[in-house]
Amino acid sequence: CKLHLIRASDKSLHHLNVFSLVFSPLSGARQQKLMAFRQKARTISGRREGPYRVLVAMQCLKREEFDGQDTMDKMFDYSVKRFGKADCLGTREVLSEENETQPNGKVFKKLVLGDYHWRSYTEVDKAVGLLGSGLTALGQRPKENVAIFCETRAEWMITAQACFRRNFPLITIYATLGEDAVAYGLNECGATHLITSIELMETKLKVPALQHLIYVDDETLTTTGYPETLRIHSMKSVMELGAKPENLTVKVKRPSPSDLAVVMYTSGSTGQPKGVMILHSNLTAGMAGQCERIPGLGPQDSYIGYLPLAHVLELTAEISCLTHGCRIGYSSPQTLTDESTKIKKGCKGDCTVLQPTLLAAVPEIMDRLHKTVMRRVQERSSLQRGLFQMCYDYKLEQLKKGHDTPLCDTLLFKKVKLLLGGNIRMMLSGGAPLSPATQYFINVCFCCPVAQGYGLTETSGAATITHYSDHSTGRVGAPLVCCEIKLRDWPQGGYTSRDQPNPRGEILIGGPNIAMGYYKSEHLNGDFLMENGQRWFCTGDVGEIHDDGCLQIVDRKKDLVKLQAGEYVSLAKVEGALKSCTLIDNICAYANSDQNYVISFVVPNQKELTSLAKKCGVEGEWEEICNHPSMEAEVVKVIAQVATSFKLQRFEIPQKVCLSPEPWTPETGLVTDAFKLRRKQLRSHYQSDIERLYGGK
Repeated sequence: CKLHLIRASDKSLHHLNVFSLVFSPLSGARQQKLMAFRQKARTISGRREGPYRVLVAMQCLKREEFDGQDTMDKMFDYSVKRFGKADCLGTREVLSEENETQPNGKVFKKLVLGDYHWRSYTEVDKAVGLLGSGLTALGQRPKENVAIFCETRAEWMITAQACFRRNFPLITIYATLGEDAVAYGLNECGATHLITSIELMETKLKVPALQHLIYVDDETLTTTGYPETLRIHSMKSVMELGAKPENLTVKVKRPSPSDLAVVMYTSGSTGQPKGVMILHSNLTAGMAGQCERIPGLGPQDSYIGYLPLAHVLELTAEISCLTHGCRIGYSSPQTLTDESTKIKKGCKGDCTVLQPTLLAAVPEIMDRLHKTVMRRVQERSSLQRGLFQMCYDYKLEQLKKGHDTPLCDTLLFKKVKLLLGGNIRMMLSGGAPLSPATQYFINVCFCCPVAQGYGLTETSGAATITHYSDHSTGRVGAPLVCCEIKLRDWPQGGYTSRDQPNPRGEILIGGPNIAMGYYKSEHLNGDFLMENGQRWFCTGDVGEIHDDGCLQIVDRKKDLVKLQAGEYVSLAKVEGALKSCTLIDNICAYANSDQNYVISFVVPNQKELTSLAKKCGVEGEWEEICNHPSMEAEVVKVIAQVATSFKLQRFEIPQKVCLSPEPWTPETGLVTDAFKLRRKQLRSHYQSDIERLYGGK
């Protein structure tokens, strides 16, 4: 089969113009099958349980993206050498802030933002050097921890690179963790230097062990109320200190691959956060695996960074982009689109200004995009709704055959694509399972592939990513080139390698990307194994490996509940099915083992529930509607219909429901920053409702 370059004039392949090679003269469908085959994995032991490796890594697993670049500082130095003058990190200027009063009397802050201001790779490199020099002048030493507790922004990445270069292990803590959890992480890690922002300093930080507190803002800080022993600096002043000749001449002690790069505190779905110890070699291996699945990654790409950098998905995505010369424009969930909550009406959101080509998202964000567009469609005339559905169905059918639909894209879906700037060529979904309906919707309406990824903090964010040409749903792809996957029987849950048609079991991930364990928590390290010189992590997730070597997540051990009558209910399975309902923005299924039915807590879609209430003759404020017994009963009926369409068993369908007028956000502590449910906290929050729904038992 001959290889040739795609012609720029070939409009039918315009959205693929960043990919360098295609197969010819095969049809689109045959190309898709061939490309999918190239990413196929197989067992290296001959046994159904594995381990499985992707075909291109059958002989050995990949440890670094570029030969010899085996630490994070070397990787960034290599990028600076290759892309010095190119744009690297960008931030929008805040032109003004205005208070806007809502109809309900609440006052929201709205922003008017200007263009992105860019620092080149060379300029970022200089800032990294000065900050590292300044931290050293303040007494920071190699292999001593530096903590960062800050929103996603350019200064976060500059801090990370400075710590990588000087061999300061970076302690990352979510900006949205509760005060107790933040204090727990900071006290456990023992860091004496903390990088943060003024907003977070004023609201959450009360950690007496700190010696130096460095804020990233350009504003002036009032130090009233802080201990006299705590020295407070601006990042600018630390960099000015680092620029002094006597500090610049201090020799930099670089890290080795076996040195600790990051201790990443996971928000966790239960209990106190755990610090995952990730080496330089773990990160370089994980990123090598990720980069191999993102075709054409290079200086022509723009990535929009808005997810928490304290989350392994965002950190590895951004560093992977920097490794290949992409530019990163910073954003936030509140300013991402023109309709985001902090963007003043009539002003442009970050996507519109940046026009990114790459975007990472958790399923919660993609579900919101799906529901937003569909609500807009429902507001159109019946003729327009019919035209949209006809084009949608046609394009979806063609995509499954491996064909393009340039006419539909130009006439209809181009307008939808503009919601994210118009240039998105690939999205990466991670953090939780993505529903088939949402995946197909993104494929069709945003005219780009969705690469579903699977990985954990304990695996440096790397395990599997689907191939860009794979439009199947429910699967997360073949193992990356940096790791291998095997299944361990879980007979209590009914999953074994002997299952038909495909082997199933608990997912174990092994390779150079596996972290070293939990910081100062050796008693929790039972999920880390060492076999034949290779580290493995036992995920607790249950997977199924298909004939082509691709993985599907089918269950989670901790989410399995045995009802009073002996039936097993997968709470995640129930939630995955019901989240497709337009009436539901979020849902948590719950079951007591001493009861014989499932209940659920639901965050309803305000517009949909209000419309349903009007039909049922229920009036009142939003909270009154949610608490009305008739509305709970009506939602149960809708849930039953949706559950039946997904072929849930009768005992899996929630029989009673509690409606929450308030959304679940990381700030409430009910979900993680990746919007995963925190079941322990949800159970405590809704304890009185659990007793009510179970009849006071």
